Amino acid sequence: MDLVVRAAAERSDWFCAQGAVRVLQAAGEFERAWAVMKPFTETGWLPAVSAGADILLAWGRVEEALTLTRPAGEEPSAGVCEVHAETLVKCGRVDEAITFLEPHLRDRWTMRRLVTMTEGQGRDARVLKLLVPLADEARRHQRQGRPHPLWEALDLQTEVLERSGQVEEAIRVLGDDVAARRYGPQNTVQSYTQLLARHGRVEELEQAATGGHAREAFRPLIKAFTAAGRAQDAEEALRRHIATAEYPRNEQWFLIEFLVGQGRFEEAITAGRPTFEAPWESSLQGIVLLLAENGLHDRALQLLDECSPEFIAEHGDWIPSNRWWLMGELGRCREAIAEIEATPGLDAEERACTIAGLMAQDSRLDEAISLLAEHPGHNATTDRAHLLARRNRPTEALAAIPGVTAQRKEQEQRWGPGNN
Repeated sequence: MDLVVRAAAERSDWFCAQGAVRVLQAAGEFERAWAVMKPFTETGWLPAVSAGADILLAWGRVEEALTLTRPAGEEPSAGVCEVHAETLVKCGRVDEAITFLEPHLRDRWTMRRLVTMTEGQGRDARVLKLLVPLADEARRHQRQGRPHPLWEALDLQTEVLERSGQVEEAIRVLGDDVAARRYGPQNTVQSYTQLLARHGRVEELEQAATGGHAREAFRPLIKAFTAAGRAQDAEEALRRHIATAEYPRNEQWFLIEFLVGQGRFEEAITAGRPTFEAPWESSLQGIVLLLAENGLHDRALQLLDECSPEFIAEHGDWIPSNRWWLMGELGRCREAIAEIEATPGLDAEERACTIAGLMAQDSRLDEAISLLAEHPGHNATTDRAHLLARRNRPTEALAAIPGVTAQRKEQEQRWGPGNN
């Protein structure tokens, strides 16, 4: 802990500060936690200000927390106002927080933060009074074929209706928006189908899935069927749609996910195999990852080994790295390393990081650390720091990571000024 606290101060390392504060607060050492966070709050950076306020509140210094977050100036930014409002809510002053945010609700992020911070606070009726006029305004604009910046109010209105127990009204309101094709950049149809799934409305979901909204409706439909103990109905609905759809790619993937979830791995492979070597619609990588997540690394590796050289050359540039990862998971680390060393054209740092990871899996930590020390790039130094920490050498691990200034300089060299 002393090392992490020192790093937060000497290196201005935000992640060290966060980690130290988390542990210190859990131990009730609020004074020390505040000493770590205070220099970061003085920069005015909002995540640090919010974290500092949380420390002061936990310490019982409520007025100091409110003073820290209170906006200065006549026209504070929406973000500053949101942090202060959230602090008010944490102090139990919910109505005051809502009143404070009212003038700023034409910022869509502030509107969403209002909904988030008032959840469970018993103020849903008041929040709806603020949201409904904004949602209706967005609807009027969309009826006239004009976009509206507050399109998200439609989804937020139904979110608050649902959490306040008005489920039928939430389904009716959002269903009307879907029927009228009032869609924003965030897909209203997706919100509607997820709402239906949460409440087991299988019939409405089936109507959406077969009525032009297959992409958004089938995954929630499968979830609702499965939750109701009707897995066979889910499969039949999917297969019927795949058989008749003009472009069934998404639904084929839903079927694969469903079969894997049922433990029917070979059937999932059979369902996906016709697309394995399709140039733009291959399901192979997705199936490989699903198999690996279920502990079937050997079967996943077998699928990769069955790929044609032509597919690998044209579209399978991801296959070698996945093969080596799977070989490592199967305990074939040295064999994978030999393959990597014999593969031409790999970036030197990428090669070193991959080999070092396999060495670490093979209990050769010191060799991996030495290999990574030869490469000064960001990925290699970060990987080396992780391995040094695993080796119980935390001081060296911290020293291996460049400071903030050095990291910014590296980013500017790579991407140009202003991109760090």
